[in-house]
Order: sequence, then structure tokens, then C-alpha cells
Amino acid sequence: MLKSSFAISAENMTPKQRWTALTVLSVSLLVVMMDMTILIMALPDLVKDLGTTSVQQLWIVDIYSLILAGMLIPMSALADRWGRKKVLLTGFALFGLISMLVTMVDSSEQVIALRAVLGAAGAMIMPTTLSMIRTIFQDPKERATALAVWSAVSAAGAIIGPIVGGALLEYFSWQSTFLINVPFALLAVLAGVFLLPEARNANTARWDIFATGLSMAGMVALVWSIKELAKEGLNDVASWMVFAFAILMLVGFVIRCLRSSDPLLDVRLFQNNAFTAGTIATLISMFAMNALLLLVVQWLQVVEGLSPFKAGVYLLPMALGSLFIAPLAPMLAARIGARTVLAGGLAIAGVGFLIMFFFGHPLGYPALAASLLLIGAGSSSLAIASAIIMLSAPQEKSGNAAAIEESMYDLGGVLGIAILGSIAAQLYRNHLNIETFINQGIAGPLAELAKESVVGALEVSAQLGVAELAAAAVSAFNDSLAMAGLIGGIIMMAVAVVVYVLVPRTLDITKSQSH
Repeated sequence: MLKSSFAISAENMTPKQRWTALTVLSVSLLVVMMDMTILIMALPDLVKDLGTTSVQQLWIVDIYSLILAGMLIPMSALADRWGRKKVLLTGFALFGLISMLVTMVDSSEQVIALRAVLGAAGAMIMPTTLSMIRTIFQDPKERATALAVWSAVSAAGAIIGPIVGGALLEYFSWQSTFLINVPFALLAVLAGVFLLPEARNANTARWDIFATGLSMAGMVALVWSIKELAKEGLNDVASWMVFAFAILMLVGFVIRCLRSSDPLLDVRLFQNNAFTAGTIATLISMFAMNALLLLVVQWLQVVEGLSPFKAGVYLLPMALGSLFIAPLAPMLAARIGARTVLAGGLAIAGVGFLIMFFFGHPLGYPALAASLLLIGAGSSSLAIASAIIMLSAPQEKSGNAAAIEESMYDLGGVLGIAILGSIAAQLYRNHLNIETFINQGIAGPLAELAKESVVGALEVSAQLGVAELAAAAVSAFNDSLAMAGLIGGIIMMAVAVVVYVLVPRTLDITKSQSH
């Protein structure tokens, strides 16, 4: 009996087994997505406990997504060859073990190292959960619903991270943001052993070491250079050199894959317009939403003065909008068409962004809650993007499709924070007009600190007793947030049009497509 449990196959799974397996995969994904944002709330405690510098804080946050981005493609290819269940469970075992080691660290460098290994473990988990759904759910209708659940969990995970982090920090130390992973990892491994089927590509070819090196170097360099350009400004020569290196590596990777009969990543998938539309929708949605989250969390904590936990709770409308609407997306797609639901969802999210602009002078929480609800509901259309992406790829290429989609999630988040976050920071500086406070002793390093962020401006205001600076900084930040809403709204509306044009009118995600 035990042997047959281990040897479960996708073809022989009962409906109950399939949906239970989806629960395991969804919890797996939730933990990885939460880990992207959960530590943001713990940074002040890290500074107090370990003396973490501002540069180290950035590395603690960034290294996870850097390693994750670099290893998504190789790990997905490994799963296709070695076995998706093996890679998933190995990733989760590693995730739990590394999280436990946080009790032994006593320096910021060690925390950075732990986050790096967690990023590698996350790269083993994320694309594997998506490709296994394609394997487990053979019926297209069931698969569409399963992908909708996966998409909702993925979108909600990054939002839930700060909420969980804030709640933990109300009662426990910063180490709890790592230790929360351990019970989830243990449960996922134990349940996965018995409930998940093994799946691999039967036509395994020689592992392409050169392509692996090109993809890892290119993705890590790309993410790092974009982050650095956002922090150092567009005049930073070193960042541009790394960016050029990244493009060179990624172009080389694409050429290598195009010339291979069995590539590490089948980039020919982009020849399918529907597949391309799904990836664009994912990339741009994450671009806009991650940047918004960063700015809104600052607004809630700094401008509204909320605790980390309360700030997380105030983000709930976005998570609820996604969680409630995403499971309904396949049913809507069956009635009015996949392209209408996907493009319509992006447009609804765009309206959410625009609310922040039109009702953001000054911004109040009722307007923000309405905005977050619409953005969350609109983002639920990413369930259709996932279904389109996975449906447009042959089953033996499901690992490739999953790696591409996950790369879009990661890259979109990085680009959004880097580009839209940088634009918002520049708008804040322009609106603040710090030169008007020179006569009140705010010059030199103090002026630079105030220009750097609204947090810095409030510190300078409190230090020198200049209340007018605090008011000006809050107003400037409000204006920059509103303008970010306008930019995000325009981008989402434009992508909605592009997606509507690219996705065929007759595409039905509840039916198998011929390849």
C-alpha cells in the first residue's frame, strides 16, 4: 500500500487526490511568494539587533529575487529531466532547513547568505508547482480552474507577506519571519511524498552547461543592474556596464537555444501570439503592482503612522479582490472569451490605479481601499494569463512555459520597483523643493537626507523642529504616489489593448489546443 502511494500517477488520480495535490502546491507557492516581501517589515529590528547598514538592508531584500531570477530557468530544466516532484520536494526540504539556521546567525552577512540559499530553493519550487498543475490536471476545464487558484495564491502571497510579517513582529523577534517557513516546508514535504505524482520529460537530452551559465549570468546581471540604476541614478556607469553585460549574455542564451534541437529553454514558444500576450500581461501587471505596494506600504506606515501589522491589514482589499475573483475567471472566460476577461481585468486594474490619481490630492484611505480592491480584482485576470501560457505550450514544454511565466513575475516586480519607484522618488524630490528651507538651516547632508525619502524628511523635521518640512514632505509624497497611480493606470490600459489584439478571439482555455 505504501509503495502504491509513492508511485501515484497523474492519469490514475481521483478528483479528490487532484484537488488535494493542488492544495499542497498552492501552499508551497504561498510560502515562497510571502518570503519575497515578509522581511521588509523586519528591517528596523535587524538594524537594532545586528547593526545592519543601509547597503546590507538592500542586499537582504534583493539577494532573494536575484538568485531566484538567475536559477528559475536551470531549475525548471532540471525538473523536466530529473523529475518535477523530486525537485519540488528537494527545494522545500532545503527551504525549511535553511530557515531553521536563522537561529544561529549573528551577523548581517550571514542573513544575506541565508536569503541567497532561500532564493535558490524558491527557484526549485516556483516553476515546478506550475508545471505540475499541467501534469496533474489533464482535463482542460479543471486545469483552467486550478491555474486560477494558483494565480490567486501567487498574487496574494506577496501581499500577505507584510501582513504576516507585521503580525509576527508584534510578538516575536525578526527571526520569526524565517522560522514561519519551517512548519509549512515540513507539511509540504510530507504531504507531497504521498499526494504528488512524479513527472518528467521522457526525451531527456544532454544538459547544456554553457546555456545554463549564460542564463544565470544574464538574469542575475539584469536584475542587479536595474536595481542599481534605480538606487544610483541613470548616470551610474558601472550599472550600465553590467546591464550591457546582461543583454549580451541573454542574447547569447537565446541564440544558443534557437540553434539547439533540445534547448534548455524553448524560446520558440514566443512565436505563439497568445503565449506572448500571456507573458506580457504577467510582466506588466507585476511591474505596476509591486511598485504600487512599495509606495502604499510607505504611505500607510509613514504618512498614516500605522504599525507594520495594521499597515498589512490595510492592504487586505487587494488580496481579497484577487482571491475572490480569480477562481471565477475561468467561468467568465468560458462565457465571454479568454481575451475579453484578460484584457478586461487589466483595464479594471488600470481604473484602480487611476482612482489614486483622481482622488489622491490628498489621498485618504477610502479612496485607497477602492483602488486596491479594483487592482486586486483586475489582477485576478492573471489566472487567464497563466491558463493561456500553459495551454499554448506542449505538455513536454510545460516546464519551459512555467519558467518563462515565473521569470515574468520576478522581472516585472524588479522593473516596477526600479522604474516606477525611481520615477516616484524623483517626483517626490521635485514636489518637495528642499531649497525653500535653506533659510531654516536645512542644507548640506540634512537637505540630502530630506530629499532622499519622506522618512528622512520627517527625521530632519523632528530634529530641527521645522514642522513646515514635515507637512511639505507628506504633501510631496502624496503627490508622487498620485502620479505613480496615473502612470500605472496608463500602462495597464495600454497593455489591455495589446493583449486584446494578440489573443485570438476563438481561444478557449477550457479546451485542449493542437500544437
